[in-house]
Amino acid sequence: MLKIITEDSHDVVIDLAYASDNNITGKAIYQDNICKLHADAELALIKAVSIAKLSEVKIKIFDGFRPICAQEKLWQFFPDPLYVRPPSLGSNHTRGIALDITLVDKNGIELSMGTNFDEMSGSSHHFSNEINSLAQRNRLLLLGIMLSSGFDMIDSEWWHYELPNATKYPLYC
Repeated sequence: MLKIITEDSHDVVIDLAYASDNNITGKAIYQDNICKLHADAELALIKAVSIAKLSEVKIKIFDGFRPICAQEKLWQFFPDPLYVRPPSLGSNHTRGIALDITLVDKNGIELSMGTNFDEMSGSSHHFSNEINSLAQRNRLLLLGIMLSSGFDMIDSEWWHYELPNATKYPLYC
């Protein structure tokens, strides 16, 4: 079951990149500007929000549940399985168990992560040596928060976190 995530109900910042033109494609790839997650991912997010508060930061969400049609558009634009999962395999975003996120400070300013969200390059890999030490510390803070909350990471995108055992979750339309 997908749950609606709001800024007020979950104490997060939401800026759904794929519902706007502020993403790698340069155009909106889905119209529904509502953040949704599977109920299990919502519980892990609630824990992550609580842990983030201990460091006086807040989670900013760029993407959660992503419709299959949006995954197809993203794949058509950037068909590289290192960064975009082929729609035929089913994206963990389409299962509602993945988040694309960053951290913001108490003023809502994004912490430096060395690259922008959605930069599909070696610099975006979690442990890239192409970023400065401040950005690496911020990535490690985000990683610690998310791993402690029950999420897994993928090596190639510092912003992407997902629940483990993805195949036990259905694909949503």
